[in-house]
Amino acid sequence: MRQFAALLVFTLLNSSLFAQAPQSWTSAEMYLALRKLNVLGSVLYVAAHPDDENTRLITYLSKDKMYRTGYLSLTRGDGGQNLIGDEQGIELGLIRTQELLSARRIDGGEQFFTRAYDFGFSKNPEETFTKWDREKILSDVVWVIRKFQPDVIVTRFPTTGEGGHGHHTASAILANEAFAAAADPNRFPEQLQYVTVWQTKRVMWNTFNFGGTNTQREDQLKIDVGGYNPLLGKSYGEIAAESRSQHKSQGFGVPATRGESLEYFKATKGDQPAAELLEGVDISWKRIPGGESISSSIDSLTASFDLLHPEKSVEGLVKLYRRINALRDFTWKGQKLGEVYRLIMQCSGLFIDATTTEQFAVQTDSIRINFALNNRLGTNSELQSIKLDEFDTTLNRALEKNKNFNLSKTLYVPADKPITQPYWLAQKMEEGYFNVKEQQSIGKPDVDPAYRAMIRLSIYGEPFYYTPPVRYKFTDPVRGELYQPLTVISPALISPDEKIKISKGNNHFNGILNITGKKKGFQTKLDGVGKELNDQVKVEYNPATLTFSEKNKTIPVEYIIQAGMDNVYHFGMDANNGRKDMLTVGMKEIKYDHIPYITYFAAANVTNKKLDLVTYGKKIGYITGAGDKVPEALEQMGFDVTLLSDKELSRNNLQQFDAIITGVRAYNTHDWMNRHYDKLMKYVNEGGNLIVQYNTSNQIGPVRAKIAPYDFNITRTRVTDENASVNILKPEHPVFNFPNKINQDDFKGWIQERSIYHGSDTTGKFEKLIGMADPGEKSDDGSLLVARYGKGWFTYTGIVFFRELPAGVPGAYRLLANIIALNKKKGF
Repeated sequence: MRQFAALLVFTLLNSSLFAQAPQSWTSAEMYLALRKLNVLGSVLYVAAHPDDENTRLITYLSKDKMYRTGYLSLTRGDGGQNLIGDEQGIELGLIRTQELLSARRIDGGEQFFTRAYDFGFSKNPEETFTKWDREKILSDVVWVIRKFQPDVIVTRFPTTGEGGHGHHTASAILANEAFAAAADPNRFPEQLQYVTVWQTKRVMWNTFNFGGTNTQREDQLKIDVGGYNPLLGKSYGEIAAESRSQHKSQGFGVPATRGESLEYFKATKGDQPAAELLEGVDISWKRIPGGESISSSIDSLTASFDLLHPEKSVEGLVKLYRRINALRDFTWKGQKLGEVYRLIMQCSGLFIDATTTEQFAVQTDSIRINFALNNRLGTNSELQSIKLDEFDTTLNRALEKNKNFNLSKTLYVPADKPITQPYWLAQKMEEGYFNVKEQQSIGKPDVDPAYRAMIRLSIYGEPFYYTPPVRYKFTDPVRGELYQPLTVISPALISPDEKIKISKGNNHFNGILNITGKKKGFQTKLDGVGKELNDQVKVEYNPATLTFSEKNKTIPVEYIIQAGMDNVYHFGMDANNGRKDMLTVGMKEIKYDHIPYITYFAAANVTNKKLDLVTYGKKIGYITGAGDKVPEALEQMGFDVTLLSDKELSRNNLQQFDAIITGVRAYNTHDWMNRHYDKLMKYVNEGGNLIVQYNTSNQIGPVRAKIAPYDFNITRTRVTDENASVNILKPEHPVFNFPNKINQDDFKGWIQERSIYHGSDTTGKFEKLIGMADPGEKSDDGSLLVARYGKGWFTYTGIVFFRELPAGVPGAYRLLANIIALNKKKGF
């Protein structure tokens, strides 16, 4: 049991670090960690989304007060906007998950999630709970509390709505409900086979003053979190700014701050403290029976710590580890054993690495793993054994000072080795939450590593297990040595050229399947489009049988499908592994420099929808903004799309385009749009058609981003109910008549929301064509503004074409086709 505890604890400590290089602390960080051993206090911060957290407070709590500090984000931020690319939905959630983990590595917090899905902006918690399944998400909050066992919970938002977003308010409601539920054995009793009930001391609301709302009062608890840490050489405001700036997909880079910074708190459950968040909580070893002597040992180790020779503390730390392990089980035992264990590894200077030169471990193929160890400071240590899956070797050799030990082993990757899929994406999700059946996976921030080694060491005679994840290591000529996750994949992958196929008039369509063989000497055959459809459709593949003579070879396969109705087609091929398995997945990679590589798998499905769609015009110029998939949808409609950057706008004759469309947030993203204002207005004046998709209301001004021929304001008005009633204000307008007749049926089947960041006409020059609002609100007419300018047309729209088109919503295609055709309708 003693050895098992060491294995378990250190595995948990490293669960969110597997994409990073092996950690090496400075002596200052070791000293701070030694001092933290004497602090047994914990705080859990709770909010709704990535970037909701107060990074300055988390930094202060973890690095000044030395509390164990966690952040529970109820969602992964899937429904936000993306400033750095075109990923939306679950892909954006994957990016923001890694941004949160990057932030926590800087500010010292731990990260947790519930199963809630960020379905987009919600105006009240009642709407939020219709999609989240209130009881299910409450159970997740209770689960995290029972596992983390915080002394105090801090919420970012109140239960009364001042946080603005329905998700924000819902997060506070659930945190306050969980205060009692986590301590009640009758609530979610199925969890109690893994955890115990837990009573938190109090729930504190971290009041705020932003967005025009000031909820801070002088009678609230007030704490200065703006201190300076000389051991780290930074103020907590400087560290917090670096942490918050990891939210790059949201454009949340912030300046560093120094000096006094006050945070305010109000109790919503439990008593109101006068001076400290953890007032009334014993955060010393006195809270543990027999713990006072442990505190004295830690004081002694701290006092004798040698910054130049941290290895001198290792023997004392090993003795401390034994003493803590000998105590009866208690709430903090596993956490403190882990902290001591990590200190032993860092103070000893041991370097332990398990890597491969391959990014992927391919089922039914082999992979070579390299183990490297170095006892850099000469600590009394012995390498006893290394184990990884079926590989198990006994070594029993002393690790000499600063001498490299290397061992390599080639392993077979069996067909039943699971692919490395984020656990929350393993099952089909519901509208408002992910389906996660395994209780102990709930709350975990990240996917488990594909492989973990188990390295048994003896340090001053005490056995320890170190369980490093196997990582892909390579050298980039610009960035140097890099570590990335190792991913298990299938022998071949299917990648359809498009996930949505729009066909006009019938359900006959064609496309390309890019089949990539991830190992050589592999043959496969494409097999139908799903058993339930094989007798209803005609499918042709060219070629149908594929042979991969070399690794990573991609073979394009043309497919032709003829059917009589809309369908979802499931492509598959023989796994050729003797078990009649089918390979049915494609792989998606997301790569940005500020986060680890992201890989996930999705079924190789293609959805075909027959549209009653007529288009006019042929050539579209598209000015990319923050990132969206509208150009691909335009191509599906039959348009030739030219992407226009700063250079292309300067060089091209714009009159060749039937319409020019700006991508979402183009005027927020590109300062150079101002340089082309006159040219774009000349294009419109001479008969062109400029269509501007939404921009945000911040960072917009007449100097920074002049958009239209006439002045208008961009507001924060939005319609979040995707089924909200739509009032066509001018039924006779060509937007609703040419070349497609638009009616109420065209507004059915929309997803997530109707519109965002409406315009407001300040000159009377614009026509307001649509009125709509969320239930119970006054109708707003700013989602679609059009204006004649000279011989041409200008349109500003907050309608979320960037969401609806990739989802294959028919009415969105038809409405956009009509806006594009505005300058083709004669006599209006």
